[in-house]
Amino acid sequence: MSTPGTAEAQTHRTGSLSCSDRVANFYAAYIDAISDRTDDLSTQLRAHYMTSELQQQLETWEAANDGDGVLLSGKIPTEWDVKYHDAGMGHIEMSVTLTWGSGTGAETSKLAVRILADGSQLLTNIEAAPASW
Repeated sequence: MSTPGTAEAQTHRTGSLSCSDRVANFYAAYIDAISDRTDDLSTQLRAHYMTSELQQQLETWEAANDGDGVLLSGKIPTEWDVKYHDAGMGHIEMSVTLTWGSGTGAETSKLAVRILADGSQLLTNIEAAPASW
């Protein structure tokens, strides 16, 4: 049995993964993979979490923008936050807020990430979130 406040109590998770958890887990693993730049794990993560169509779209964006299509940036964020936004027509929309830096100099951007609501929860689209989000 863990005691509240201990490392074990803080890291213990139960139940199934929600859509938010799945997208947050992807971004955590992806950012970690591109941060260490030692292997092709980021490519493997894309293949596991995304449709092939999205992978192709991101490659096209990257060729035109000299950045990372998952992040829509050439920089690696220091923080990320994932929240459910909306659902309908077989998809679930999540907002992903990326933060670069810390304190008063921190910069943020918000992405709209769409995933399939069919159980596979594959990512199907990543784009800049509308200003209304």
